[in-house]
Amino acid sequence: MKIFVTGAAGFIGFHLAKRLLDEDYEVVGLDNVNDYYDVDLKNARLDMLFDYDKFTFERVSLEDNDMIAKVFDNHEFHKVINLAAQAGVRYSIEKPHVYIASNVVGFLNILEGCRKHKISHLIYASSSSVYGANTTIPFSVHHNVDHPLNLYAASKKANELMAHTYSSLYNLPTTGLRFFSVYGPWGRPDMALFLFVKKIIEGDEIQIFNNGDMMRDFTYIDDIVENLYRLLILDAPAANKDWSGASPDPSSSDCPFKVYNIGNSNPVNLMKFIEIIEQKLGIISKKKFMPIQPGDVKINYAEVSDLIEFTGYKPNTDIEYGVTQFVNWYKQFYKIGDC
Repeated sequence: MKIFVTGAAGFIGFHLAKRLLDEDYEVVGLDNVNDYYDVDLKNARLDMLFDYDKFTFERVSLEDNDMIAKVFDNHEFHKVINLAAQAGVRYSIEKPHVYIASNVVGFLNILEGCRKHKISHLIYASSSSVYGANTTIPFSVHHNVDHPLNLYAASKKANELMAHTYSSLYNLPTTGLRFFSVYGPWGRPDMALFLFVKKIIEGDEIQIFNNGDMMRDFTYIDDIVENLYRLLILDAPAANKDWSGASPDPSSSDCPFKVYNIGNSNPVNLMKFIEIIEQKLGIISKKKFMPIQPGDVKINYAEVSDLIEFTGYKPNTDIEYGVTQFVNWYKQFYKIGDC
């Protein structure tokens, strides 16, 4: 089976591609290797994938319609996993056009490729950011998500709507995954754990937003990959026979469309998170308390019963174990101390 993984040089895409290759799948990875963050880190991930004979790489941007069409034409994919996107809530405020190009136009190009080549299942990345102004906790895929607080979230909500349209019009099976605060080795430098570890080691001040009154449903990368893998090898989502247009469930439909949360379902207070990092590093951080940033939310917390029921797996990695694994990787990768 040949699997198309977009965002293969990215955090989640790299880990998933490696898992699929370890399971002896043929993987075609796509990434534009842009400079949103350290290109050397992206290339280091790719170097590990290039060690596999069954890995092929295409350096292409999602928004390049002609090149995406050629990639689909040149390979006979069985399934597609779209993890490529312009990520980051705060960056979407600074560079809104980039998000529309990559996350909306780019996703349309993927949908068109799947439609024309009759792909058996498209799995794609959404985000917990879509919950926006929702205050009912935990966040459920059965809740309405029409109040995003930033353009990144709006672009991910748009992906879900676009996927539903193609599922309805063309019977294309699609599964959207709302990721909750993914972390772990090889993580992104713009995310909290990476930023905190780097600054604490270097003796720099860390910024703590909303004066530390925040909670995040940190989800370890291995838990994310396990669920992605199970979704991939299970049959494509079927139409929900109990779905009703009179009282529509936002997470499903009368066509082969489904959305799931992927989270640890155990939110951690930001100050506790920082305390764990300090313990693992053996360093007390210099702290600067800040107001909440525009577009940010105080809490994310995933309700994951639908995902557990379908895949039989619940993310459950302990935060202390996960932070330890990241710290060990960081020290080894950047050659710090005895690691």
